[in-house]
Amino acid sequence: MEQYLIDTNVVSDYFSASFSTAGMQLMDSVIDAVPILSVISQIEILSWKTDSQTEQQVKNFILDSTILEIKPGVITHCVNLRRSKKIKTPDSIIAATALAYAYTLITSNEKDFKNIPGLKMINPKTL
Repeated sequence: MEQYLIDTNVVSDYFSASFSTAGMQLMDSVIDAVPILSVISQIEILSWKTDSQTEQQVKNFILDSTILEIKPGVITHCVNLRRSKKIKTPDSIIAATALAYAYTLITSNEKDFKNIPGLKMINPKTL
């Protein structure tokens, strides 16, 4: 069974229901199977400035998620990406996490992750 790493921007789009029906169905199935996030996405999501109701929804989402830490395999992939591509550190950690765990990255920000060898991506906005 394919596993997915959810990028930060997708969480925001999911909470605002800004995907097509097919995109929302994909996200519903991924989230129902326990959402998986990089620790970077956890930090970014918890840093959102929002109202108290949304903040609680975000905290509950994080509690229901599996958070992947930055382990040696992630570091190796991240260093290789940073040396070979012009990519920001948070994005390189997210991509490296997907590569290290062989997960498909769900992102609506494909441009930041394009041309990364071996990285599988799916964009719920294009479904």
